[in-house]
Amino acid sequence: MTPERVREATGLVTEGKVYSLGMIVGSDTPAFPPRSLSVTVLQPNQTETHGLGENRFTYNDDIFMGWLGIGPQIDGLGHAGIDHTYYGGRTVPDFAKASGLTELGLEKLPGLVGRGVMLDMAAHFGTDMVAEGTAYTADDVKAAAEAQGIEIREGDVVLFNSNWMNLLDGASPDPKRFGAAEPGLGVSGAEYLAGLGVMAVGADTWGMEVVPAEEEGMAFRAHQILQPQHGIYILENMDTRALARDGVHEFLFVMGQARIKGAVQMIINPIAIR
Repeated sequence: MTPERVREATGLVTEGKVYSLGMIVGSDTPAFPPRSLSVTVLQPNQTETHGLGENRFTYNDDIFMGWLGIGPQIDGLGHAGIDHTYYGGRTVPDFAKASGLTELGLEKLPGLVGRGVMLDMAAHFGTDMVAEGTAYTADDVKAAAEAQGIEIREGDVVLFNSNWMNLLDGASPDPKRFGAAEPGLGVSGAEYLAGLGVMAVGADTWGMEVVPAEEEGMAFRAHQILQPQHGIYILENMDTRALARDGVHEFLFVMGQARIKGAVQMIINPIAIR
């Protein structure tokens, strides 16, 4: 992310149409186990009063209890590792304290702003919804980009649409299937994007990469390629369906996150502006 790339990306705004990419998340949202969340709304110190002051000011507050890596989220560079070794050769004793990361915490990220591109993999495979276990290979990524008129560049935020979220709010919801497996980025696809030097890779699935893995016995290999090996952010559960419906493949991408000290992941709501 550079000032020059940010300025260039603002030139992609031609209509001013805003797309919210963060899916709605609740206690019933499927999540990678054991992650969960709950929200409790209460009126602190007001239940036996008329409120504060003579004007009877009352208010609702909410308590959040849960994991920050749930629903629409960013995986910071301290998230994925290889045998307890993380980006930059860091090991758990080096930076991963129980009270928070001492390095790579998301409070250090100023946000992500730049050119966003969306590859419609449902269109690429000629289906309403890409099936679980379908890997996006390097050849798939190249072919989809070419067919959809997109050149993937260094510093881009690359998003994949599979319509997998139809399993949550479509005509026949199946949240169990949604959380059990998924289509997504394969090993060669991850290596290809890493070689281009993209800034972030995201998808409309809970884990971004293909599950089950292409090779039996491998677990989240694309995460390892992107994060500890190349320092690329991962965005999960991005609702890209509206972009796909409108045929929007290039846009200004803007993301801010809560800057909680030492956080590994964070719930987010990125914005695409056409």
